[in-house]
Amino acid sequence: MKIGFISFHSFSNPGGVKNHILGLSKEFEKRGIETKIIVPRRKLKENYGKNVILLGTSIPLNIAGTQGDLVCNFNPLSIKRMLNKEKFDILHFHNFIIPSASQILERSDATNIITFHANTEAAPIVDAMINNLSGLINHKVKGVIGVASFNLEPFKKFNGLKKVIPNGIDLNEFNPEIKKLNKFDNSKINILFLGRIEERKGLIYLLKAYKILQEKNNNLRLIIVGDGPLKEECEIYAKENNLKEIYWEGAQSGGIVPQYFSTCDIYCSPAIFGESFGIVLLEAMALGKPVCGFSNMGYKELLQDTKGEEFLAEPKNEIELAKKLEKLIDNENLRKEMGEWGLKEVQKYSWEKVADKVLEFYKECEEKN
Repeated sequence: MKIGFISFHSFSNPGGVKNHILGLSKEFEKRGIETKIIVPRRKLKENYGKNVILLGTSIPLNIAGTQGDLVCNFNPLSIKRMLNKEKFDILHFHNFIIPSASQILERSDATNIITFHANTEAAPIVDAMINNLSGLINHKVKGVIGVASFNLEPFKKFNGLKKVIPNGIDLNEFNPEIKKLNKFDNSKINILFLGRIEERKGLIYLLKAYKILQEKNNNLRLIIVGDGPLKEECEIYAKENNLKEIYWEGAQSGGIVPQYFSTCDIYCSPAIFGESFGIVLLEAMALGKPVCGFSNMGYKELLQDTKGEEFLAEPKNEIELAKKLEKLIDNENLRKEMGEWGLKEVQKYSWEKVADKVLEFYKECEEKN
């Protein structure tokens, strides 16, 4: 079996879809399954190794408080040449961004699968686009996966197999044995934010909550890992409100990222909307850290009916967020209890278990074929 994973998001920047594809591909390769990854080009010179095929062009697009992609293949003949050369048994589309997705799907003779990662609550135009393509999708696609149940909503008109299969995490990369960063390893209570500094990720609300908390507790430190269009605005707020012990670490990648999670006492993700899943929550949980944040659709579904749901505040409500954080700040035993709970909970999201579910879904779709 040969599988082609298709990303409609550039690999030039970090991202959840990119990490998902790389994690699934790595697990498949461990099992002797041949895979290739197909991604659009954003820069003149990009090279991600022999396993990655550059196809099409990604144009960055700001939409619904975050950065997205518009992807097109200006030379459609290159699609057919690639498909004829690779002879994939399965083409696994990750999201469905026009016009590139429809250009590839029209020319594919493989078993076509879509995993939909996008939360379209702030971008109803995506729902409309998929509905308009429902004829093509019904004709060419055998199965649709949502990383959460609401990801399947845009595919109401789809007649094939549908299933929820969650995101995964590399429990070798993220584990409690990861070393802490020495510069932050002291008696202060470290709160960590890790993400893009944009409207959707809601850092400004964490800063407002931190202001409330700092008035009661002088033993706090806020570590901010990330960059983005609202960084300057957030820095100005912190300065104008005389917030102490804030460390702006910039965007980070690679092996140091798990070290930031290891160093924190509490991980907080104040994303206000648009989250489909909550991989950053899993990453923190995999290191035995308690998590806190806003009750957006993705985080709410991930943590519903669990102990973790107690630490989700109403989106944009910095007062409630401060109260949730305060519970963990004031109670070391509670932090330990929630960390142990998260470490146990995260085991069901290992790439081994997620890959089993994806392969079983492929089998179901091929049998229906």
